[in-house]
Amino acid sequence: MTQTEEIKRRRTFAIISHPDAGKTTLTEKLLLFGGAIHVAGAVKNNKIKKTATSDWMEIEKQRGISVATSVMGFEYEGYKINILDTPGHQDFAEDTYRTLTAVDSVIIVVDVAKGVEQQTRKLMEVCRMRNTPVIIFVNKLDREGRDPFDILDELEQELKIDVRPLSWPINIGAKFKGVYNIYENAIDLFTPDKQRVSERVEINDVNDPRIDEAVGEADAAKLREDLDLIEGVYPAFDKEEYLKGAVAPVFFGSALNTFGVKELLDCFVEIAPSPRPVVTDERTVNPDDPTFSGFVFKIHANMDPNHRSCIAFLKVCSGKFERNKVYKHVRSGKPLKVSSPTAFMAQRKDIVDEAWPGDIVGIPDTGNFKIGDTVTEGEVLHFNGIPSFSPEMFKYIENTDPMKSKQLEKGIQQLMDEGVAQLFVNKFNNRKIIGTVGQLQFEVIQYRLLHEYGAQCRWEPLSLYKACWIDSDDAEALEAFKRRKQQYMAVDRAGRDVFLADSNYVLQMAQHDFPAIKFSFSSEY
Repeated sequence: MTQTEEIKRRRTFAIISHPDAGKTTLTEKLLLFGGAIHVAGAVKNNKIKKTATSDWMEIEKQRGISVATSVMGFEYEGYKINILDTPGHQDFAEDTYRTLTAVDSVIIVVDVAKGVEQQTRKLMEVCRMRNTPVIIFVNKLDREGRDPFDILDELEQELKIDVRPLSWPINIGAKFKGVYNIYENAIDLFTPDKQRVSERVEINDVNDPRIDEAVGEADAAKLREDLDLIEGVYPAFDKEEYLKGAVAPVFFGSALNTFGVKELLDCFVEIAPSPRPVVTDERTVNPDDPTFSGFVFKIHANMDPNHRSCIAFLKVCSGKFERNKVYKHVRSGKPLKVSSPTAFMAQRKDIVDEAWPGDIVGIPDTGNFKIGDTVTEGEVLHFNGIPSFSPEMFKYIENTDPMKSKQLEKGIQQLMDEGVAQLFVNKFNNRKIIGTVGQLQFEVIQYRLLHEYGAQCRWEPLSLYKACWIDSDDAEALEAFKRRKQQYMAVDRAGRDVFLADSNYVLQMAQHDFPAIKFSFSSEY
């Protein structure tokens, strides 16, 4: 296949949602249709003893939540699909924000009973900033929930995007009978089954008498009424508007019961964008550029706990990535030769000889990579827009086992490389401070240090309001500030100066008293 053909058949997307909307379950069912797995796992511990493929970390299996983005690739109907299943929990939102820089489109999962929740709104804002095309999957139709028209209104108001239903439910909850596929003019009858697909009735149009036979006259009449209303209220689906991020197609179904998922997947591969151009500081990189370029958007430590290995996730942006070819690591300026690049199925890895734009490649990392690093065939490029936010919670980290100080040091270093939290060293007392955006991250770090590195730590409370990166064109003013605030000064892992403000008032006074100092609340990698 030519490079253009390889690019056209790629679909790289993230699945995002508020926790518990069914995101990881939907990922499992998409993998099931792609033949990538043969038995779908469950996120919660229940009678299915297999846990979800994308939740492969031990703590994810125990908690029943995703705490790290998983990457899975598979072939479907001639398309190469790369799914990134992201954590829904807000404590891991930063991982999700970074993942959104590496995808070309997004599927948002919404719970029919709960509607649009806080985390979904935040994630939609990130998609809107990048004009990322969005498809919405309204999940859990087999449970009692809100009226579908109310859900559509709420989606438009809360997510600030026009919607267009491409499938429509026939009742919900206990009376749920199936979904009418508006996009393909077919009707799918619902039978609860976690592993098999429900039955499809082929019809000519909405007035086909076979609908009455399948769902009963009353429900058939209500369906026709609803579809008339949809055609009257919502403009016809326009693929170009979807690709611009202006309109979101909506599908209904039940991921747990494998219902409505195939309809979503079939439409998705047809309308979703293939890899798109990416902006760098130097120029716009097009997927069909002949030379290879890509950037690291995620680092994961201990994907295989037996080997203590780190993997850098690289998104291929242009050209063709080849195994054993010498590339340039732009930040260090050093040559880079990758002898065992991998493709992923969550934790399972396969060696790949080549990869094309849109693909995610795993590169073994011995501490050479940082999030945001660029790899090219020689050209100096800097991909931008991978943010690191100011943490909101802070704690001192202390070693509880002096015999394991090396293991603790290595564990902290590798986990910070992942971007799950940030490490600051207080210049006044030289103590290490971990900053996170949520309490749950402290528990995950402590758990992983113990189970993956054999190191024990304890947390000590620290009351801080904000960590601000500081800089100034006036070297004297900067030194004066650091002398005056020496108790509150720290450095991050890159050696940048950080001011640790213990209250909003102290921060405002510092900004007022030192106008020559620039305070920033996020730093780009």
